[in-house]
Order: sequence, then structure tokens, then C-alpha cells
Amino acid sequence: MMIQGRGMAMVIGLAALLAACHGDGAGDAAASDNATTTDTSNGAASSACPGDNGGITLPTGFCATVFADLSGGPRHITVAENGDVFVQMLESGSGLESGTGKGGIVALRDTDHDGRADSSVSFGAAGGTGIGLYHGYLYADAETSIVRYSLAAGSLTPSGPAQTIVTALPTGGHAARNFTFDSAGAIYVNIGSRTNACQQKDREKGSPGHDPCTELQTRAGIWKFDANKQGQRPSADTHFATGIRNAMGLAVNPVDGKLYATQHGRDQLFQSWPQYFNAQQSAENPAEELVQVNQGDDFGWPYCFYSFEAKRLVLAPEYGGDGKKVERCAEKKEPVTLFPGHWAPESAIFYTGTQFPERYRGAVFVAFHGSWNRAPEPQAGFQVVYVPMKNGTPGPTYETFADGFAGSEKSRNSAAHRPMGLAQGSDGSLFITDDKGGRIWKVTYTGNAPR
Repeated sequence: MMIQGRGMAMVIGLAALLAACHGDGAGDAAASDNATTTDTSNGAASSACPGDNGGITLPTGFCATVFADLSGGPRHITVAENGDVFVQMLESGSGLESGTGKGGIVALRDTDHDGRADSSVSFGAAGGTGIGLYHGYLYADAETSIVRYSLAAGSLTPSGPAQTIVTALPTGGHAARNFTFDSAGAIYVNIGSRTNACQQKDREKGSPGHDPCTELQTRAGIWKFDANKQGQRPSADTHFATGIRNAMGLAVNPVDGKLYATQHGRDQLFQSWPQYFNAQQSAENPAEELVQVNQGDDFGWPYCFYSFEAKRLVLAPEYGGDGKKVERCAEKKEPVTLFPGHWAPESAIFYTGTQFPERYRGAVFVAFHGSWNRAPEPQAGFQVVYVPMKNGTPGPTYETFADGFAGSEKSRNSAAHRPMGLAQGSDGSLFITDDKGGRIWKVTYTGNAPR
């Protein structure tokens, strides 16, 4: 995934009507020296859900408000117990008004409980993706490190400078760093691959793969660290799992404490190996995956990919495969849930609230960024799905939850919005970010169809 720049200013969206989708809010935040605060509160809430749900489609009974429209690129997101929202920006962000403040983390507050933010604070370094709240700290991706800020309950701004928890993270290739926590104090960090398939010449037609792929020693996997220890580095001792090209969605199942991840499948089977794959097969393969991750697991990249035709992991052509051979892939761990090829899963969360109907409780929600390489098939993805639970674990099937983000044209460059981050609000609502159009939606269940 290539991260591209955007403008720095941020403005509140006027397209969405006010809604009766309630937030928690809190009093005024204490601003720190390196933060800028904006207050743009503009009146009382309306009593009806906006008819267009901020431009997206949802199941009957759900309502979406535009929580904020930002001119930067909001990536991952987290929500405090009092309803305050913290979001990472691709570039230096600002408040809700043009030209205010700078910083890579934006904190948003809905002071009048109308379903959209009217106050903001910005702080921190620019350019990150991962963000999370854990035991009184706000953790954030700072590109080559994971840092944390001490954050008092009810505050929008940190009380001190950043502390570096993990350092010396590699750059280039899949450079976004996302993470999640478990209840025992561990932080799991994704380090995506530098290359498409560990070829000797990356993305070059017919180039064989490095064997062994030494990239696996430092990338294409998940590393486990102590969330409370400063100055840690990736090492063989902290290497938790391997063979995941880019695990942008990381989440811990609250039922059993097990870690789950999404896998971005490799690209260009036809372009690199036309003697084995046609354009149609390249568009549909490999599957995007939801995997359950234990210590020492190996999910096969770059040696293997999941084939919809073979219905299993097969040997990659860079390593002698032809779309049918299995060989070493018989020893790799299979996925739990399969999604169409090249949809690009960017985040995943387990829904633990009670606001949504029973069928959604415990489900895994996954946000898909949308494809760029499904030709000759139409580009696809650009939606949020959920994976229902089966006997306490995610099942093999998924259903669409939110759609319509791309608008009239589903393509990487022309889509109006591309889903990126997911977070659950303290009231059981669902927040969805979009790093293409800069929008954040707040989805609640009202039991009524939009008027």
C-alpha cells in the first residue's frame, strides 16, 4: 500500500443533516502546548436520521451520520469511554476548521450529542496508521516506531511527551503499522512485506522468488511486544507469526483471547506468469483472508497463496507452482474466512456492544479499501462486511454491512470514499473512516428506516 500526501486543512462537512444518533461527549478538554483546539458547535440536534446516511447504504434500522469531514486522510481510529474519538492522519492534520493546528493525531468530540464532531484537538507526529487506547495511554504508529502518550480520562490531549515502546521498525513497501492489544498486556504489531512475492526482481515478469525468502526474518508477519516496556526492537524472540503479506486488520477475540488477522493477497499472477494464469484467474485470485493466529504460525507467503479454483493453499509460481501444485503449502495454516481477491482488508474489529441486533453481536467487522487490479473484471470491494460468529469463533461466510462508499465509479483514483478504519463507540455505535474523501461516519441502530 502506497501512502500519498494530501492537503493539511480540515473542514466540517455540511452535506449530512443532523441526526438523533447519540454520543457521550464530555466537558472542555485541557489543551497542551503542542495542540490546537477548535470549537465549531452549531446548534441542537435534529430528531430524524438523514435520508442518505452520509452517502452510504446500511441494513434497515441502521442510521449513519457524518461524524466529521476532514481534508486529510483519516486512517485507523479509536474511541474513549466518554465518546471522544482519536484518529490517525496520513499527513499533519488540524481541527474542524480550515487552517487550524497541525499534528498527525486528531481528537474529536461531539459536545451537543448530535452525531457529529464540533470540537477538535490535534497533536503528535504526522503520517501514521495504527492507533489505540490501552490502560490510560494512547498508542500510535509513528512510522518507524510505536509510541504512546499518557492520556487522562476525559482529556483530548496528552499530559506529556511521547514514550517510544517499539523502535527500529523497517520502512518501504507495506509501511503502515497497525496493532492491537490483549488482556495480558501484549501489543501485537503488523510489519507488512516490502515486496509483492519476494521475487529476485520485484514485480518483474518471470522473475523467480528468493528461496528462502530472507524478508520473512524481519517482515511479512506479526511481532509481539510488552505494551508497558519502552525501547523494544523487533527480534527473533518477539517474532510471533509469519507468512502474512500485510496484516492490516488485527483483533483479539474477547471470547477466548485468540488473535485474528486479515491477509492482503499478492498481486499480478497473470502479468508475471501468463503461462500459468489468465487475466480472469488473476483478477479473482488469491483470496483475501481472515486468519486465526497463534505463536509460531506460518500462513505461507510468499511461497503459497489461496486459490479459489483449488480451494486450498497452492504453490506460488515464483517457487515452481502452476496454480495446482501444493507441495510445501500443505504445511501452512489455512484461513478461517475467505473474501474475493484484491479487495484489500484494512481493519477488523470484534463487535462487543449490545446496541446492534443479536446477529451482529460478537461478529467480526472488516473494512475493505477496494481493489486496483481486478481487470478485466470491474474493480470491487469498497465496503464494510461482517463475519457472523459460529460456536464462539468467526464462521466461514460473510455478509455486506455498509456499501456505497465509492459512489458511481469503483476505482482507486475515482472512488468518492474508500473505507479504512473501524472502531466501536462506548455506546455500541460503529465508526468508519475513509482516507480517500476524508470522512468519518458514526453508525447506530435505531430500529427505524431512514426517512
